[in-house]
Amino acid sequence: MRRLSALLMAVAAAVAGCGPKPPPRWAEGGAALVIAPARWERGDDDVIEILPNGTVTEDGDPMFVIDRAGRVTDEDLEPIAVLLPDGHVAGTDNRLLGRVGVANAAPPDSAAAWIAVMPNGQVVYFDEEGDRSNGGVWRGCQGPQLRTCTLVTHMVAMKRYAERSRGGVSVGVGVGVGF
Repeated sequence: MRRLSALLMAVAAAVAGCGPKPPPRWAEGGAALVIAPARWERGDDDVIEILPNGTVTEDGDPMFVIDRAGRVTDEDLEPIAVLLPDGHVAGTDNRLLGRVGVANAAPPDSAAAWIAVMPNGQVVYFDEEGDRSNGGVWRGCQGPQLRTCTLVTHMVAMKRYAERSRGGVSVGVGVGVGF
């Protein structure tokens, strides 16, 4: 019995070692965020909500979890990303997932914003040519909560970005982000 227990522990350790490496600064966290209830009404798309415990849902289904230290996890609380104090979003295996400011965000490998969250909560998307499109409106994102809503908007956009980059339907989000 002891041999079986030791073997199972060794297998579990080996499997755990094969997973992605957490983002840099994972243990200490990154940028301070305010977590409060908020709701992103996106027109024809499902509503995104930030719950008081940091769970982010789409149409009531959990997508990911954020905490006050800028960490983003999946539903099982496995690391996805951390918002660093300088605005960089670091993913697992030290992948750069873009930049997030207080009210705007840029995708990986770009200095140009692709998202802005206005003080009134309006979400604006920018394409490569700088053309704007409406992305709905956040409710409950005033003041210090604005950066949290911008991070959530960016992570949702990263999910779409990864899906377009891969093409087709698949489980998870690329660019080192797993949902």
